[in-house]
Amino acid sequence: MHLTDLSLTDFRSYREAVVRLEPGVSTFLGANGQGKTNLVEAVAYLATLSSHRVASDAALVRQGADRSVVRAKVVRGDRALLIDLEIVPGKANRVRLGRAPVKRASDLLGLVKVVRFVPEDLSLVKGGPDERRRFLDELLVQFTPGVAGVLADYERVVKQRSALLKSAAKLTGRSREAALGSLEVWDDKAAELGGRITAARLGLVERLRGTVPPAYGAVAAADGAVTRLTYQARVELPAGQAAGDAAAASGGSGLAAQITAVLKAAMTSGRSQEIERGLTLWGPHRDDLALELNGLPARGYASHGESWSLALALRLGSYELLRRDLEGDPILILDDVFAELDTKRRSALAQLTAGAEQVLVTAAVAQDVPAELVGAVYRVAGGEVTRG
Repeated sequence: MHLTDLSLTDFRSYREAVVRLEPGVSTFLGANGQGKTNLVEAVAYLATLSSHRVASDAALVRQGADRSVVRAKVVRGDRALLIDLEIVPGKANRVRLGRAPVKRASDLLGLVKVVRFVPEDLSLVKGGPDERRRFLDELLVQFTPGVAGVLADYERVVKQRSALLKSAAKLTGRSREAALGSLEVWDDKAAELGGRITAARLGLVERLRGTVPPAYGAVAAADGAVTRLTYQARVELPAGQAAGDAAAASGGSGLAAQITAVLKAAMTSGRSQEIERGLTLWGPHRDDLALELNGLPARGYASHGESWSLALALRLGSYELLRRDLEGDPILILDDVFAELDTKRRSALAQLTAGAEQVLVTAAVAQDVPAELVGAVYRVAGGEVTRG
């Protein structure tokens, strides 16, 4: 998979930008703040309909404009697809595929596959659980686009359920009884959606357990550390699922139903705790992906270099899974990441990614880009992108 054309209108810092691309490596060079990351962020947005930099789409629209547009031509095998994505803050995105409008913007999900490496990836190891949950969920959406709707529904249900818990704490008598009665409906919805999300994450983690450790070994060959990934849920999962097994790998409806029952029981038995805190205390929004090196938690014990190796391994493991799913290569984005790495990891990452169908690299200076990644060069300055 690769892009041949990328056009931006009022996206981030760009009033207009048109870039012609080729398979292989394309490097965007320019000083910080010139818009290099904005270009590759637009490509990644096509894959997930979200940005790793901001929570709201409003920040993606150039100041003073009322919308932004991302247009791209994506080639997969012998087929080319035109994508026209319009981002309007406060409203649903509008998408055209092959110049024909589609009913939902989410129909775009799954058509473009991207793996990005960014300086913020270090937070996958050193940061809080929300970073790792986001990592799993964004990858899930690329494999199974329908998960995006489940995640959105779950977030809405948890927000409404937590608001009801908070209000129930302030009520007495019949008003409190009525609130608690309606809470059971939200229990069912949260447990059902939570069970589906948890089962899907378990399946993904089991698959990553087959690709991340080898990737870590490739990035940090002299390290020799044993890497382990474990899904940590706030509830006791069915036997064997926390570590991952064949059933988890399937992410099947049977497992989802079992987890739904466990979540519902936890909500029922822990009702007083939830009312006291005004929060939904059980569910995938409270879970974590535990990362270990030689039996110790990577967060808190891993060195800076080990943490970077593990963060890179998570992305490389994701790339390998998507590659198998596609029977081809997803688009690789290496956004200002080489400046963060030591010589050994810089060279290892370059060697592991140089053969991808398309690699988009950003860097402040050419010296930051390893010799293994030689390709087309674009200069980015003052809102202009020029070849050569």
